[in-house]
Amino acid sequence: MTIGTRLFTWLKGEAVGTDSQGNRYYRERSTPSGRRQKRWVVYNGTVEASRVPPDWHGWLHHTVDATPPVGGLARHAWQLDHQPNLSGTPAAYRPGGSAIGAGQRAKATGDYEAWKPE
Repeated sequence: MTIGTRLFTWLKGEAVGTDSQGNRYYRERSTPSGRRQKRWVVYNGTVEASRVPPDWHGWLHHTVDATPPVGGLARHAWQLDHQPNLSGTPAAYRPGGSAIGAGQRAKATGDYEAWKPE
């Protein structure tokens, strides 16, 4: 967290909750008329926007007014656990045959016909 964010949070912020990853969410204590209330997150660890769960994402972007309940919203059986964006990390998806992936690229099938100018 930068010194500016820390100072702004200390002077103007009001803590409203914490998610399962330990990220803390704040809102502005007093909002001037004619302007929407500021909301922000202070990350626990790596600053990565994909670490904000969907429950809190809706609140941060003023989609919903109420903060999520402790433990998060009720989930359906088909919903998966939140996963952060792994692009650029060793755990990123790399399909077989990619330049940095493991394995060999599949042979061409012969269904490609090169263009020849006439």
